[in-house]
Amino acid sequence: MRRRTTPEVNAGSMADIAFLLLIFFLVTTTIEKDKGIARQLPPALTDATEAHVKEKNLLQIMVNPENEILVEEKRVSITDLKEVVIAFLDNGGIPLGMEGHCDYCLGEHSLLSSDNPQKAVISLAPDRLTDYNTYIQVQAQLTAAYEDLRQRAYKRLYKQDYSSINKAVREGTYNGNLEKVKMQLKKVRSLYPMLISEATTKRELRL
Repeated sequence: MRRRTTPEVNAGSMADIAFLLLIFFLVTTTIEKDKGIARQLPPALTDATEAHVKEKNLLQIMVNPENEILVEEKRVSITDLKEVVIAFLDNGGIPLGMEGHCDYCLGEHSLLSSDNPQKAVISLAPDRLTDYNTYIQVQAQLTAAYEDLRQRAYKRLYKQDYSSINKAVREGTYNGNLEKVKMQLKKVRSLYPMLISEATTKRELRL
């Protein structure tokens, strides 16, 4: 008597199909790159040197557990934070004719605010319960304040766009005299150095 064969599904090509699908998804899927905060960490201290900052040259920014932003204990919205920081950095509190006067600052020149951008320090003190998203937004506003001031200075000195040139140099796509433009960028950054400290005290900082 003839033995009856059991029907089977030919799965010989399933591995090839799975491999092709894997290649398809690898090619078409977009993997986003994580972006961090652009900060250059200071060199390690070899001793317990402390930098004493005048209170007028220190802008205290706090973020409480409710994600409220307090600048010198006054509540400030995230949309207004950049302008507050610019006003502090660009104040130029040293009178004309005195040593350290900022001749390029366009602020109010208040004697109660920062002397010049080289001495202006921003102290950021977020609470441990602060949302990470709020912390990143605050950092973004601080960076934007420095970028706006550097943009203004670069246009005044070199009649060019700071942001686009800085980006091209950073990405290695700048076409021109690279050494010259690096010196120009360095000079503008020295006019508005990014002095940001995350500290726990208002009157005494470790920089």
